[in-house]
Amino acid sequence: MNYIDEKVAPKREERLGACIEFGGAACELKRKFGGGCLKNSSRAFGQGSICQLLPGTAILNSIPDSVVIVHGSIGCGGGGHSHNANIRWRQTLGGSQNPRGAFWISTNLNERDVVSGGEEKLEEAILEADRRYRPASIIVVSSCVPGIIGDDIDSVAARLQPQVKGKILPVHCEGFKTKIMATAYDAVYHSIARNLLETEEKEGAEIFPDELKEAQKKLRQSKLVNLLNVSSMTPLDEKELTRLLNALGLEVKIYPCFAHPQDMKYATQAALSISTCPTHDDYLVKYLEERFGVPYILRHMPIGINNTNLWLRDIAKIFGLEEAAERIIQRETAELGEALSLIRNNLAGKKAMLSAGEVRTFATAVWLQELGLDIVAVRPYHYDEFGEIDLEKLSNVNPGLQVNVATVHPFETVNLIERNRPDIYLGHNSDNIWAAKQGIPVLPIYGGPNTYVGYVGAFDIARRINRILKNPSFNRKLKGNTRQPYYESWYKEEPYQFLTEGSVQG
Repeated sequence: MNYIDEKVAPKREERLGACIEFGGAACELKRKFGGGCLKNSSRAFGQGSICQLLPGTAILNSIPDSVVIVHGSIGCGGGGHSHNANIRWRQTLGGSQNPRGAFWISTNLNERDVVSGGEEKLEEAILEADRRYRPASIIVVSSCVPGIIGDDIDSVAARLQPQVKGKILPVHCEGFKTKIMATAYDAVYHSIARNLLETEEKEGAEIFPDELKEAQKKLRQSKLVNLLNVSSMTPLDEKELTRLLNALGLEVKIYPCFAHPQDMKYATQAALSISTCPTHDDYLVKYLEERFGVPYILRHMPIGINNTNLWLRDIAKIFGLEEAAERIIQRETAELGEALSLIRNNLAGKKAMLSAGEVRTFATAVWLQELGLDIVAVRPYHYDEFGEIDLEKLSNVNPGLQVNVATVHPFETVNLIERNRPDIYLGHNSDNIWAAKQGIPVLPIYGGPNTYVGYVGAFDIARRINRILKNPSFNRKLKGNTRQPYYESWYKEEPYQFLTEGSVQG
């Protein structure tokens, strides 16, 4: 994976062959993706999507002692406002008496800048961020306009680095360059690797090569592990996974969200990198192995009992802790089996529909399927090789399961909801609103003061669904008192009629 020497990470359409346009049965998706039939697929009509800038800034705004400069028009940084509540909440949990939101600046490019260039404004913003906040890192995020007019944020960063205290991180998140918003994760990790890991390692290697190698060897012989978190994880999620890893006798360091820039370098010295979401983490964990020899676990998202069991077993095998892992699994599953017995009876036969990021959607659907729910449709935001494991589990139970690969596009969402009339819908808040208006009870698929991963998360998801389904009257009344945004005729149309299949490429 020799991408780090390049200024920009490759887009996921090229690196992983990811697709964003599909509608049909799970077995058909597996066949067409494996045969390359989904390359260059498209929609003749689209309605809403998500730019990679949004998930990118969700991670970057969480990094403490940092200022994020959104290089572009003023609206491109607006997502930062939605991140503030989560950031302040995390600071409060950490004991802060004066929690503050994200620090972000916009270069506010206008029509004149499009003609004359925006590098001068970017220079001013970097120097102002350093003067005003003196942060440990200044993160420059390039949006569409600089990418179109050719502003060189890397050259600006290199030119100004000697003049500022903090490390400058150029991040390329130009939304027009990719349809796959998950490319943002690669863009963020690409910059972290180039500026917070590579530099530190090279400097250390030049001064103390033998001592550094010996220190890294000792650390890797220990049980220090990197736990890769995602911006959609809650503090309780991190607490649950840390609890399980500590029970194996492992010491845990969590990256990158809410990790200080100066602490990122310790990720190179761990015995193992542990992914919580393969879609999110593959770029960094593969780089850490290739460049620093840190092995990784990258197969399962620990949602639900069986996926958490598999996740723990994969980790334990690296350290020869299989017996300890089996004792944990036996204890946890026994407790959960008793706690879930009544809930399973209540949920058996209920229909569910889900929509979110690829791996989270599939992993959560697998857990609901294990609880006895009938999964009628899933809507992952994109699809690539990391979805194959859990899609296989779902399709083994229901080969005809409807899969709609789409980033938002609510006109397809509402059609599928009306056709299947699920008893509950799990998705992002932006997705859930459509189901709620159609009278379907909803559950956020992540976020808030809740746990979604590990054994505690498995119980919490089941408990909350059970509670919601006991009293769905709110959503039923909401449907009767809300104007629907689509004509009745649309619900009778083929939901995938605007999808066009691409050609097979060798």
